[in-house]
Amino acid sequence: MKNMYRTLAVSALLASLTLTAYAQDFKAGFVNTDRIFREANSAKAAQGKLEQEFSKRERELVAVGKTLKAASDTFERNAPTLSESQRVAKQRDLVEQDRDFQRKNREFQEDLNARKNEELARVLEQANRVVQQVAEAEKYDVILQEAVYVNPKHDITDKVIKALNGASK
Repeated sequence: MKNMYRTLAVSALLASLTLTAYAQDFKAGFVNTDRIFREANSAKAAQGKLEQEFSKRERELVAVGKTLKAASDTFERNAPTLSESQRVAKQRDLVEQDRDFQRKNREFQEDLNARKNEELARVLEQANRVVQQVAEAEKYDVILQEAVYVNPKHDITDKVIKALNGASK
């Protein structure tokens, strides 16, 4: 019986030494993708490209919205002086214009979101390649992108952003 306890104790000691040695060799890192999307030159360029691509449509929508608001305000002021048929026709026209405006606004948002997702996917693909290069060069065992808490010494986001910015020049 004493022999069995001694064997178990020695086995447990050897196992803990093995795990301790393995844990010392294990290297983990963390990448903050939100920071990459905010700070990397390629992400900033993608944002500028989107703004340039969609700014004209956005200005047009804002102008249509202002025109519609002005027409609605004018109708509210003039409604008491209009005949019933004129008021109903004008109200129907305003409702139709508002429905058209809402549809165009929805289409704009859908188009913008689709393009934003395309551009961010492109930036993320580049970032993932750089993360893999950094991980291989510095012999990381694992790189995490989402975590509840990360010790700052494991954060390699700055290295990734520098490498991305260097690659985009």
